[in-house]
Amino acid sequence: MSNRALHGQTGPLSPGSLSSPPGRDMTIRPGEHFLVVGLGRSGLAAVRFLLQQGARVSVSEAAPMERLDPAVRNWLAERQVFLECGAHSETLFASAERILVSPGVPLDLPALAAARQQGIPVIGEMALAGRYLRTPAVAITGTNGKTTVTTLLGELFRAAARRVFVGGNIGTPLFEYLEGPQDDDVAVIEVSSYQIDSGGGLNGLRPRVALLLNITPDHLDRYDSMAAYIASKFGIFAARPEGGAAILNTDDPVILAHRHLWPRTRLFGFGADLAGLNGALVRDHGVRLTGLDNLDALGEPEHYDLTGTALAAPPNLQNSAAAILAARLMGCPRQAIDRGLAAFTPLPHRMTVVAEENGVAFIDDSKATNIGAVRAALEGIDRPVVLIAGGRDKGGDYALLAPLVRQKVKAMVLIGEARDKMARAFDGLTRLETADSMAEAVRRAATLAGPGDVVLLSPACSSFDMFENYGRRGEAFSAAVRELCSSREGR
Repeated sequence: MSNRALHGQTGPLSPGSLSSPPGRDMTIRPGEHFLVVGLGRSGLAAVRFLLQQGARVSVSEAAPMERLDPAVRNWLAERQVFLECGAHSETLFASAERILVSPGVPLDLPALAAARQQGIPVIGEMALAGRYLRTPAVAITGTNGKTTVTTLLGELFRAAARRVFVGGNIGTPLFEYLEGPQDDDVAVIEVSSYQIDSGGGLNGLRPRVALLLNITPDHLDRYDSMAAYIASKFGIFAARPEGGAAILNTDDPVILAHRHLWPRTRLFGFGADLAGLNGALVRDHGVRLTGLDNLDALGEPEHYDLTGTALAAPPNLQNSAAAILAARLMGCPRQAIDRGLAAFTPLPHRMTVVAEENGVAFIDDSKATNIGAVRAALEGIDRPVVLIAGGRDKGGDYALLAPLVRQKVKAMVLIGEARDKMARAFDGLTRLETADSMAEAVRRAATLAGPGDVVLLSPACSSFDMFENYGRRGEAFSAAVRELCSSREGR
């Protein structure tokens, strides 16, 4: 990828530019015909909510009928929901009054294009669900760290005795929460770029605080350009209510290069350099807050020391800064934040130490499915690394990792569909080997590593060529490490 593409100068940059304009109020009218495209957990939750609101619902699902859960098929039939499987027909799409696209559904489907030409609104779940959300919300997006920050924020609110919904792009879909009484004090919502650009942007979702954690190349197999991906991420700020706060990463070079997209009111930063903003300053193993209206101690800066916690090292130190700042802006007492930080356990497959054997640490970072995540992992390690990487390519430029690979990686073991492409990108920078399975990759990496080294699974790719998801990939890595350690103990 060229530098021009990386910095988003290949086309116009306007948040929501990939979305179909809503063109109407998001209120669901009784009897209105909705077509839900995609029947994953989010799609099924959308169907239930639409039926609850009195809409008439059809479903179009790419998977063949035999792959769907029979209980789901029966449930839809009992409620007279028409189900199309194995294809997306233009006839069905044209019959709908509105089309609700589930996250991850390709936006360039011919049937969607034909519907847009006929003036049928195409909307995403956040555009519609936000219209019905009554709970004060915090919304989080970014290429990396979304789930950690979302989960950590939930724990900080719980430490402050707040009832909290945590979901969206992780865990519970927002539509599932909307089906209930909405009696929580706050909703913490992870938002993916897919959810922002699926149609209508965030529209009705008006978070009290919106966070943009970082932007690095990712999902370029879906987006036409880096510019489109950047515009999608900045869409998190498009629907904030008047008086709401925006938080962004002032250490991120892509975010800094697009200052013209920064919101103009109540803007805060987090990072080692706040670029002239108030916010959360990262220093050593701590976070210092400045310039908030509700600071304790007569407005003096607050300091949170994370030394000795699971959050003290990058990238979790930066994730903590973002979460602390958002929690304080939402009125969490600092004592509750201290308790929540001390008790937080990092999520699995994110820089998780599996074992240390013969002086070699084995670390599972299977969640690192893009180049930016691998870069963050390598930056946070101060020991020589044997890196296991590869999987299904997502269109990123591996050359962006070259300086860190040259500096920190003593050897690489490459797996999956992308291994040949990665081998070409890293040729001459470090020793390269390939493996056909995770078990073989772990054995080769252990042979290449010596006392004081780290064997790091940080793939920079999706897992779908070899595994069901990144979690299964991490589990396979952990199992192979345990088997290796067990066999060495036996000898």
